[in-house]
Amino acid sequence: MADANTKKPGGGWLNIAVDYSPLLVFLTVYNLFSPAEDTPGAEIMPILYGTGAFMITAVIALIVSKMVIGKVSPMLWFSTVLIVVFGGFTLWTGEKWIIQAKPTALYLLFGVALLGGWMKGRALLKILLEAAFEGLSDEGWLKLSRNWGVFFLGLAGLNAVLVMTLSFEGWLWAKFWVFMPLTFLFTFANFPMLLKHGLDVGQNQQEQDTKG
Repeated sequence: MADANTKKPGGGWLNIAVDYSPLLVFLTVYNLFSPAEDTPGAEIMPILYGTGAFMITAVIALIVSKMVIGKVSPMLWFSTVLIVVFGGFTLWTGEKWIIQAKPTALYLLFGVALLGGWMKGRALLKILLEAAFEGLSDEGWLKLSRNWGVFFLGLAGLNAVLVMTLSFEGWLWAKFWVFMPLTFLFTFANFPMLLKHGLDVGQNQQEQDTKG
């Protein structure tokens, strides 16, 4: 059996960089090519340039995840495929609403799938997150799947509201200043429940070190 120390690192900050670097690149490219004058149709070219960079960066992030972390999570595979598909439609049609619809579609799909699995007694989130929560009991996985299912549906509704009420650039920044903080807060809010249901936060390793 391979030694645990030979595993490739998969730090939390690296995972965050892999998840959010495509969006950051999109914002950067969009602002670089954003026209000084607000004329009809002038916004579409920055969107198309940003979409192309978004797609390329998403694929690069997937490759980096495989090379550095040593694996690609099912969720990252799925989100990358959606980015490429929706981005391709955006480049083909020249319609910015397509890229804005992608988060709503993604959140709805995950929310419905997770809640549907929960109602059937299946924790689909365990498949998506693999070994991210070691030691978590089946009951804990079910509760986590239920919680994230409801949260994803809430994000889908929030994204739809922001698309209708904000400018395109305002919506882009909301991905950083609204969605990312909400996701972090929701993740941390679930930790007491996870600990109650057996989440391993290093106790097993400490016990092994003590015995050793």
